[in-house]
Amino acid sequence: MQVTDLYVSAPGKAILHGEHAVVHGKVALAVSLNLRTYLRLKATTTDKVCINLPNIDTFLCWDLSELSQLIPYSFDKREEVKLLDAELVGRLRDFLGVTNGNLDTCNMATLSFLYIYISLFRSSALPSLTLTVWSELPTGAGLGSSAAYSVCLAAALLCASGAIPSPLKECDHTARWCQEDLELINSWAFQGEKIIHGNPSGVDNAVGTWGGMLRFLAGKIIPLSRVPLLRILLTNTKVPRSTKLPSIMTPVLDSVDAVSCTCEKVLSEMTCEPIRGEHYNTLEELIDINQHHLNVMGVGHPALDTLCRVTLTRGLHSKLTGAGGGGCGITLLRPETDASVIQTTVQDLKDCGFDCWETSIGGPGVQQHSPLSVKEEVLEVLNHY
Repeated sequence: MQVTDLYVSAPGKAILHGEHAVVHGKVALAVSLNLRTYLRLKATTTDKVCINLPNIDTFLCWDLSELSQLIPYSFDKREEVKLLDAELVGRLRDFLGVTNGNLDTCNMATLSFLYIYISLFRSSALPSLTLTVWSELPTGAGLGSSAAYSVCLAAALLCASGAIPSPLKECDHTARWCQEDLELINSWAFQGEKIIHGNPSGVDNAVGTWGGMLRFLAGKIIPLSRVPLLRILLTNTKVPRSTKLPSIMTPVLDSVDAVSCTCEKVLSEMTCEPIRGEHYNTLEELIDINQHHLNVMGVGHPALDTLCRVTLTRGLHSKLTGAGGGGCGITLLRPETDASVIQTTVQDLKDCGFDCWETSIGGPGVQQHSPLSVKEEVLEVLNHY
């Protein structure tokens, strides 16, 4: 099979509203985070398959003859496999020496890659190629870094295997796949997430696939069309996050649900009519309300309180995103926010020992790039190997 070189990227994710309440049947809004993971697939003639993950200092190669022996005889011939193939997962674990005691980031990333690679090329000769994946997302911060990785893997390998066509035309800089192809990408990315996380919700890989904003309720994930791009500051407190849920009151959950639904309504209005200051006033009020709710639930942290206090002195509104108990927070930036205010705020937060990025939410999901559309510093990393 002739494999062609390609570049793809997928976004991270943040929870705008509804974290924790979602497990009690309330609405959560997940949004794409315009810090992206980039992948380069390069065809080679080495009779090897290699994966390079510079973020975690990992470079691994295997002979194709070794990997071919791992394909189970009873391998399912369907294009889309709903359940993980336990036999292949077991063989790959043995091959890599991965046990329950050494499920580190490198092992899980490698296992996920090899599973999708072998699964998609099982009916033909395994191709010789090198994948390089580099991410702007911090790992382990609840920002969907593993899902963006899995989405990039799925898109690139599906495209390379011929299961989906390349959407990139000759004069395009970037292009997106059609809905049917995105569904296939999402299903294979979900397989990768299962390997990494065991029992994921599917929200993170769906955000990485479709981008924009997703409504998550009772296990159902609905991508919302026409969501405005909002500027934010993303702050990582670097305090390890905690997913422990305390017992919480029903009225608080109901109020969080109302916050999520109101936010969804406001964002929808912002795509259908001229954006007004009142829209941002409401979004800021909802951020403040939800942050108070999350503190009531017991998932706040002094570092997150510091984030809210520092940004509020500059007239900016912040809340935690994700599990809480540390982790990350987002700060809404109004269109008229002066650049000097943003620079000063970022410096104030860095002085607190936090990492901070100016970025946006609501951007595109997985897409294919021409080399010309990949940021120069990213291209340099991807082409270095």
